[in-house]
Amino acid sequence: MPKVAGKINTLDSVALRASRPHHPQPASGRAFAVPRLPQDFHTVIDPSKHPLQPWRDLPPPTGVPPFRMSLDSILSADAIALITNSGKMVFHSVGDTGGVNTPTQVDNVATYMESDFSGNDVTTHPSFFYHLGDVVYYCGELANYYAEFYEPYLSYPGPIVAIPGNHDGDIDLQTGETSLEGFVRNFCSQSPVHTPEAQDATRTSMTQPYVYWTLLTPLVTIIGLYSNCPEGGQLSQAQINWFESELSSAPKDRAVIVAVHHPIYSAYGGKPGSQHLKSVLENAVKTAGRTPELVLNGHVHNYQRFTGSLNAKPLPMIVAGAGGYNLRLHGLSKAFHTAKLPVKMAGGEGVLESFNDSQHGYLRITVTKKSIACEYVAVPDPGTPKSGPLKAFDSLTINTRY
Repeated sequence: MPKVAGKINTLDSVALRASRPHHPQPASGRAFAVPRLPQDFHTVIDPSKHPLQPWRDLPPPTGVPPFRMSLDSILSADAIALITNSGKMVFHSVGDTGGVNTPTQVDNVATYMESDFSGNDVTTHPSFFYHLGDVVYYCGELANYYAEFYEPYLSYPGPIVAIPGNHDGDIDLQTGETSLEGFVRNFCSQSPVHTPEAQDATRTSMTQPYVYWTLLTPLVTIIGLYSNCPEGGQLSQAQINWFESELSSAPKDRAVIVAVHHPIYSAYGGKPGSQHLKSVLENAVKTAGRTPELVLNGHVHNYQRFTGSLNAKPLPMIVAGAGGYNLRLHGLSKAFHTAKLPVKMAGGEGVLESFNDSQHGYLRITVTKKSIACEYVAVPDPGTPKSGPLKAFDSLTINTRY
């Protein structure tokens, strides 16, 4: 596991705000913009202040409990043999890709992701793309699946699996569609079919067993949670019970990664970390007696890498939500740009080790029996293309040694 650096700088948000008067201030009852500086890295969200995205009931399961899918059900026997014999598996991961305003950024990120398949050493080619949610904006509409999902990944040569984000689960009342209808149809199909949304794309629907589910691979187990629509995320007791069971029963000879759309930690004031989700993970780890090696999140449209903790055990928690939703990313407060990393907020936990709020990009993750290597690949602006594959902006290696 990574060790937190010896010297950690601390930011006190209350003192910082008091020392920097701001004009203009909103009159009573008015708000102009989201605060870029969170009160701390561990914020309780009041659902009543986010009425546009309430809790949405989940659709019926498409598979059978305990909602597991094995990688060998979607890859060929030769592909699985390559992973097993080489002892190495690479995969992509990022969230918040639906280019509702412009496809430029998601197309650009996808292009560089595809370049990772170009090397002569096929063991370095990604085996799949694990999407961290918000595939289609703003409400997971079926009509938007082609432009925001199938077309950007028209030539992506690997399978794409996903957990839903809050926008995938929300409802546009004008369409008459139910929550997660589009996601279930295109990611939780009972058999691989060519959906109407795919149009001229050759990609068939994915066959995940449910909207929260476990991916079994030869080298790592990925447990994907669905944190619903409200800011800060919410999980039903049924999903929490399932999560605890999946943690407990995960193979003991390989690492565990947990993926959930809403972040546990975040330094962006408009979308701060979730104390509720932190508590869910904390309690599940204690109940199951198993701590994951890594937690992956989306939701915030930038890259942030934290050292957090579960059951007093330090582990990396990475926000990767810069997959191409829009031209602008969620910019952190200037205080983070001027502070020397690593940094934490006074009164909160979670140490910010690295971030990038100016470049879109994606995670390239390499798993072996001994380690998980995470790289954030920041892509160049579409106007100044470079030849790929690209070098990583930030990297971290987690020692696992199974």
